[in-house]
Amino acid sequence: QVQLAEFGGGLVQAGGSLRLFCAASSSIFSITAMGWYRQAPGKQRELVAAITSSNSIKHADSVKGRFTISGDNAKNTTYLQMNDLKPEDTAVYYCAAAFRPILLFSVTQDDWDYWGQGTQVTVSS
Repeated sequence: QVQLAEFGGGLVQAGGSLRLFCAASSSIFSITAMGWYRQAPGKQRELVAAITSSNSIKHADSVKGRFTISGDNAKNTTYLQMNDLKPEDTAVYYCAAAFRPILLFSVTQDDWDYWGQGTQVTVSS
């Protein structure tokens, strides 16, 4: 069984920064990709950013230039640096991990094998 744990959420004013951190417990299986999704109240869960074990990266258009995903393959961890936060970034942020090869340009929620419990990010105006 694999468990994901997210850290770093909180309350921040617009224009501020937060850094999310996710760690996967698996030391047996090889993670092929990790990603961040978010879900705002009344909205569908959407991809924020993802990174593969070969360091291919994808960011959603809505966060390009403001958010940056990074990862440490050896430690099964991923980070999401969020700068210039806006009220519309308010959501629960979920970490996801895949143990199968995925294609970032066509990735869907069904491609991910494990999900974290989520961490709340609230941006005040």
